[in-house]
Amino acid sequence: MSKTEAAKSDALDRILALELARVTERAAVAAARLRGRGDEMAADQAAVDAMRRELNCLPIAGTVVIGEGERDEAPMLYIGETVGTGEGPAVDIALDPLEGTTICAKNLPNSLAVIAMAPKGGLLNAPDSYMEKIAVGPGYPAGIVDLDAPVEENIAALAKEKGVPVAEITACVLDRPRHASLIEGLRATGASIRLIGDGDVAGVIHTTDPDETGIDIYMGIGGAPEGVLAAAALRCIGGQMQGRLVITREEQVERAYRMGIKDIKRKYTMEEMATGDVLFAATGVTDGNFLQGVRFGRGDITTHTVVMRSTTGTVRYIKARHTHLDKFHLG
Repeated sequence: MSKTEAAKSDALDRILALELARVTERAAVAAARLRGRGDEMAADQAAVDAMRRELNCLPIAGTVVIGEGERDEAPMLYIGETVGTGEGPAVDIALDPLEGTTICAKNLPNSLAVIAMAPKGGLLNAPDSYMEKIAVGPGYPAGIVDLDAPVEENIAALAKEKGVPVAEITACVLDRPRHASLIEGLRATGASIRLIGDGDVAGVIHTTDPDETGIDIYMGIGGAPEGVLAAAALRCIGGQMQGRLVITREEQVERAYRMGIKDIKRKYTMEEMATGDVLFAATGVTDGNFLQGVRFGRGDITTHTVVMRSTTGTVRYIKARHTHLDKFHLG
């Protein structure tokens, strides 16, 4: 069997890509009802409830490999939970019903409802720990940046390949004390920095369209689950990414081993974090330079969603107007 034939045999039904849009739409609308209210937990729980209900309508035998935490921490959408009708393909699911809970609570840009799906075994079962990440968008030679290279080398290589001065390169970094030395190193190169308070899945995706977002590279340490979701998106839309778990506590080491990770210091490529026919969907909760947030009108709701598939390289943006609003109410 050729590689093309093997890829086709492992391909997920393309209808599932559009079904995932419904899943993220429901979660986004539920969270958006609570945006700007200052209650992170309530917004997150609303998104979780809505996403789980919609997932259980899908014709899949799904297992959550990236979720809200372990079973004793999260009553729903926990790691290992089965979702779907049980009839259909066996798939791994990575999800974040509300990526950027603080962003949503403060009604700041780039909060999303996010989900990724791949054939069983296709998504890295990462522990709920930190991950060191570096990512760039499509159009660059393989290996243009590397997690182990000095900051100045990565920025210089990117600028040279793009054909611009270093001063025209912008790096996206989470605004955290742990990134003080990274920020210092970036500024020493002369590059610009876009500091974000939260939402590093969106931060990574922003590298895929620097002309629109103004971001060329993502660097720094964020959540490992978000790293897998971002890798799934880049598998579909194009780009390069590397990640390495940042595990410092013994209980984290033990958890990683239980989840099948044998080398906690391994540097993962994008393809190792998300393999096979990957589907990805995200719906904007708040406005951003990637997706618009949910709009509540008089008698309708408007959502803005992106749906991607790695096998075809298709990226669809769906702006939907919903007039039958009862479908958004939990019951």
